[in-house]
Amino acid sequence: MTTKRKPGLDRETIAMRCAREFQDGWMVNLGIGIPTLCSNHLPEGREIILHSENGLIGYGPLATREDLDIHTVNAGVQHVTLMPYAAIVHHADAFAIIRSGKIDASVLGAYQVAENGDFANWKRAGMRGGGIGGAMDLAACAKRLFIIMEHTTREGEPRLVRRCTLPLTAPGVVTMVFTDLGVFEVGPPGITLKEIAPGWKPDEVQALTGARLHVPPHLDEVRL
Repeated sequence: MTTKRKPGLDRETIAMRCAREFQDGWMVNLGIGIPTLCSNHLPEGREIILHSENGLIGYGPLATREDLDIHTVNAGVQHVTLMPYAAIVHHADAFAIIRSGKIDASVLGAYQVAENGDFANWKRAGMRGGGIGGAMDLAACAKRLFIIMEHTTREGEPRLVRRCTLPLTAPGVVTMVFTDLGVFEVGPPGITLKEIAPGWKPDEVQALTGARLHVPPHLDEVRL
């Protein structure tokens, strides 16, 4: 059963806001789901090298029908365009880049993020099996870990929680979280609400959050 509530940010806007954090010269890995949309919103004037575990290094926005190449896909098996400096490498070489610590930021989806930086993204409750992919490698080796996710489940349960109840992908690694309700920073105090979705109030966001939120005296709306 789906719980209705007033709307927050749409997926494109969440991805756009996350992509604003990418700095010039960064190599960034985008996970499947909403994170893949970040490739459509790379900041102008910054050279961002997008990395995919399947061996695509230096790709760009999602492909349109006019520029589609069936051989060029990201980790989510979506057709993407190539930048002039792109390279296609062996799967093992793509993981060597990850494991050598050369990924400046990884953007992943998640089912839960805890206030101590733990996160779970490979197995839901009651799910047989799971799909870990390269998430554990990225969580362990990327310099920064950004999470993009809906703020609650379809049933209205919070995804930002005090402690994860699902099997962990990695402990204590999340840097920032981007949801339809705002931008959150994860650090020693816990989870801080840095920016809030237009039309929302901090107490409304807190009511949909399982962890205690730290709210600064001056809170900006999500900036694009």
